[in-house]
Amino acid sequence: MTTASLAPAPLNPLLSDGGPALGDNEFAAIARIMMTEARIHLPPTKKVLVHSRLSRRLREHRLASFKDYIAFAERDAEELRLLVTALTTNHTHFFRESHHFDHLRDVLLPQLKRDPARSPVRMWSAGCSSGEEVYTLAMTLLGTERSEAEWLRGRDLRLLATDISEPVVRAAAEGFYAEATADGVPEPYRRAWMVREGAGYRMADTARALVTAKVLNLFGEWPMKQRYDVIFCRNVMIYFDDTAKSELEARLVEMLKPGGFLYIGHSERLIGTAAERMRSRGNTIYQRTDGAA
Repeated sequence: MTTASLAPAPLNPLLSDGGPALGDNEFAAIARIMMTEARIHLPPTKKVLVHSRLSRRLREHRLASFKDYIAFAERDAEELRLLVTALTTNHTHFFRESHHFDHLRDVLLPQLKRDPARSPVRMWSAGCSSGEEVYTLAMTLLGTERSEAEWLRGRDLRLLATDISEPVVRAAAEGFYAEATADGVPEPYRRAWMVREGAGYRMADTARALVTAKVLNLFGEWPMKQRYDVIFCRNVMIYFDDTAKSELEARLVEMLKPGGFLYIGHSERLIGTAAERMRSRGNTIYQRTDGAA
């Protein structure tokens, strides 16, 4: 990667640690970049977080100020991608908001098992982070015993996991988790679908074979042509303003099959046309009812 300068930058005296300060104008410019590139809203309360996460990018390129860094990122597509990645929050854990997986297991799974084997099943974890959500989905479908997964034999079932951050998508594809992370998996599931490896656990081949992990900007072009039985998009929309939320939710609903389910985060709600086309089926669980049989 090209750097902006070969010589070490002088230390900025404005901060006690010698690093450059983040001025209001520079923060506003970074906020505009995040809105343009990812539709993520950065309020002024995030200024300290932005400074902390981007300071290392300045040090790596030996840049003297955030103004210089912004100019560099705006003319370097790879650095612009890294800027967005640095400011993307990736917090998740296995079986988070477990009532969603209870609903999937108790309501949807019996329906899937009754459907003809020729019916393809598609599920999408949108904003998958490092993959804990999509593998919780996989384990819920597979069951707590390996014998329970027999219903999948010959079935066309695929789970898509997407995120804007390339590092976390790689982690999801690898399916390896530290022991402390894997502790969040109930023992029956961990015993059936996770394999001890070094200082952690790797998802079993059967679970990993169900998952395809891809980099995707939710506000960019979506290459998927098929519709989905299930979409998980949880604790993602909290980072967007209402205009972006309404746009994204409408697109998500359109990607659902009639009768398909959308699961959102505990502090999120449906607005705009999405609210008109969906019916509540539980706490932050919605079903597309327009066009449904």
